[in-house]
Amino acid sequence: MATSTPAGVRAHARHGGGAHGSQASGAPMTHRQIMEALTGLLLGMFVAILSSTIVSNALPDIIKDLGGGQSAYTWVVTASLLAMTASTPLWGKLADLFSKKLLIQFALVIFVLGSAAAGLSQNPAMLITFRAVQGVGMGGLSSLAQIILAAMISPRERGRYNGYLGATFATAMVGGPLIGGVITDTDWLGWRWCFYVGVPFAVIALIVLQRTLHLPVVKRRVKVDWAGAFFITAAVCLLLVWVTFAGDKYDWVSWQTYAMVGGTVALLAIFLLIETRASEPIIPLRLFRNRTITLASLASLFVGIAMFAGTIFFSQYFQLARDKSPTMSGVLTIPLIAGLFLSSTISGQIITRTGRWKAWLLAGGVLVTGGLGLLGTIRYDTEYWHVAVYMALLGLGVGMMMQNLVLATQNQVAPSDLGAASSVVNFFRSLGGAVGVSALGAVLTHRIKHYVEEGASALDPQSAAALAGSNSSGSIPDLDALPGPIRTLLESAYGHGIADVFLYAAPVALLALLCSLFIKEVPLRTKGALAQAAETDEPTAAEAPAAPVAQERVPSWAVTSETQTAPEGTQRLAAVATAVRAEESPGSGGGVPVRGFVRGAENAPVPQAAVTLISLSGRQLGRSVAQVDGSYGVDAPGTGSYVLIASADGFQPQASTIVVNGEPVSYDILLSGTSGLTGVVRAAGSALPVKDAMVIVTDVRGDLLASQTTGEQGEFGFAELVPGPVTVAVNAAGFRPRALPVEVGGTGVTRVEVDLDAGAQVQGVVRAPHGPLADARVTLVDAAGNVVGTATTGTDGAYAFTDLNGGEYTVIATGYPPVATALTVTGRGVDSHDIELAHPGE
Repeated sequence: MATSTPAGVRAHARHGGGAHGSQASGAPMTHRQIMEALTGLLLGMFVAILSSTIVSNALPDIIKDLGGGQSAYTWVVTASLLAMTASTPLWGKLADLFSKKLLIQFALVIFVLGSAAAGLSQNPAMLITFRAVQGVGMGGLSSLAQIILAAMISPRERGRYNGYLGATFATAMVGGPLIGGVITDTDWLGWRWCFYVGVPFAVIALIVLQRTLHLPVVKRRVKVDWAGAFFITAAVCLLLVWVTFAGDKYDWVSWQTYAMVGGTVALLAIFLLIETRASEPIIPLRLFRNRTITLASLASLFVGIAMFAGTIFFSQYFQLARDKSPTMSGVLTIPLIAGLFLSSTISGQIITRTGRWKAWLLAGGVLVTGGLGLLGTIRYDTEYWHVAVYMALLGLGVGMMMQNLVLATQNQVAPSDLGAASSVVNFFRSLGGAVGVSALGAVLTHRIKHYVEEGASALDPQSAAALAGSNSSGSIPDLDALPGPIRTLLESAYGHGIADVFLYAAPVALLALLCSLFIKEVPLRTKGALAQAAETDEPTAAEAPAAPVAQERVPSWAVTSETQTAPEGTQRLAAVATAVRAEESPGSGGGVPVRGFVRGAENAPVPQAAVTLISLSGRQLGRSVAQVDGSYGVDAPGTGSYVLIASADGFQPQASTIVVNGEPVSYDILLSGTSGLTGVVRAAGSALPVKDAMVIVTDVRGDLLASQTTGEQGEFGFAELVPGPVTVAVNAAGFRPRALPVEVGGTGVTRVEVDLDAGAQVQGVVRAPHGPLADARVTLVDAAGNVVGTATTGTDGAYAFTDLNGGEYTVIATGYPPVATALTVTGRGVDSHDIELAHPGE
């Protein structure tokens, strides 16, 4: 048995299938089922992050052992980021077309194979190649984990579970460098075990995913956009090759730059052309018509540059600028990871409770920018507690921004685009990271060379010769083998050069903050993608074996829409329930029982609620009235998909799809109560009622919910409003408009009183000796010298100012020699104030 529900309907899985039963047709999962499914996802994420971070502190030793230099160090990191970036959109699109479970298992296998092969590397080229294979798997694991999470859980509840992702991320980020440092410092293990240690975790993750993850899969003909995948990958690769070698192998302004940048632009143009014609584009360009998705993608691009570039070089800073071991290098980065863990967990919990997320994006942007700016001031001998505070600020900011940008995007798209939209954000973040690491890695090489040459002039000839010999190969130096003066010089050069990297990344983080500033906050949806798809889409077959389901579509009139206003949605569903109840019930005759409880706020039973079971074609199959304890029971005629409609006085009707697989269905329904809003509009001061005032109610998005004019006593009233925050705006002739926030209660009637301040109007005519003066400039200034308003006269010389408070004003008219006159405005009404301008010669 599996069930499905829209907002406001909660199903409790008590059927015989157990916690591992198949979830079909977008059924909401219990907390236990979600946590069991999350176990495998989190293990997969842990393996990916661990295998990535475990290498970070070992990289200086790995590159030295394999005979590579700073360029090889950068490319070992860039190769995995590049492959992850290029493959992320493809994984996301495949998630919209194929089984998400099989895809994430396949990504895990690719990642494990790449990790094992990387441990066998004999030179930097082999390591870079297998790191690219790892990156393909990482792209699948990172994007699919978020896509599956979004499919199971509503955006409003997702913040709570994002905390688990944040905890896993932080644990792997802390444990990876520590384990990698210990392995590298242990002679009998060696750095190759950094790549092998994740294999057991990956095997466990595969087994757990197979046992716990059960999601519906859409069965339809698909055509993968391989051409689009090829050209976007080629464009990104060419861009990164140019960024990596520009300024080193060739000048920034050179024929190589022109060729590579031109080639990148051409490849991107071909990619865009392909996407406009593809039936299943890898990145649907129509998504970018949504302002939130466009801005979130740009912000993710800049966050990726700041995040990856800001963290990749910490291992070099602590090992090469501060002479710490790989193990201690991991310990010293704990403030960064602790900040990320705390902010992602706490922000997720608060977002779940409040539904507000934009403030966290803005705060995160400020902290990332500030943290990188402060890190730009460090040197090789900076007090560690300063560095720790700066790292903590960076970690706090990244934790607030990283998951919430994905959350804002997922909240904007239809279930069919969930994978593509999620991957777009991840793609831009990975692209930013890859470009950032490549570009800033090249900058770091240049800055270190600059500081070394600058400091070499102060060395004695013998030390200068030794320095030249140590730098002749361009490889990462072995500081322990160098004499004291040269060692200090190189530590200073690395410390200063890495600080420059942080400083250059700070303005990029500021751009992410600016993009976040213009993202419009939209209330988080209260249901997951599977539940949304079940409301508006065709039935889906579960991944686990299940009985066949009738391939009928749910009637569009029988399903609530998330974008409906409350009164309209209530009226439509009420009409459906009434029409269906009017039909003759055919009886059940020994069908499959559908039982449960109808509950309202705080799980209180809703007696006398009407529960009707209809077929997908709209035919009534059964009807029940809830008892005193809220219990109901109807019988389905057999296996198949059905629509269950519940309605009761004082509550919003709900419609949901259920799937019956031949065994009793236990299905509880939660009805949201409708609320009223009444009030009175009075004049401030006199407390007299204001008749015919226009009262407008809008939701938090600014969409109109209801409007009406006040009666004789200034009264107004609205029924059947959805509980939650609204804005009440009032406008009346002779008064200043007013808007105020109101929280509509979950039950009963909310009352509000609105006091309007009197708004006076000043009008008049500007005259010259020959008559009314056109195009004269009139300025109104209050007693404090503030300009209240300006106006330009028409052909009749008239001007006017409205919505004025009582008080002293000065009216200044220019056009001829300026004239200033005093004016006293009292109360409401219209004051006439004509102005006479003298002739210039008078």
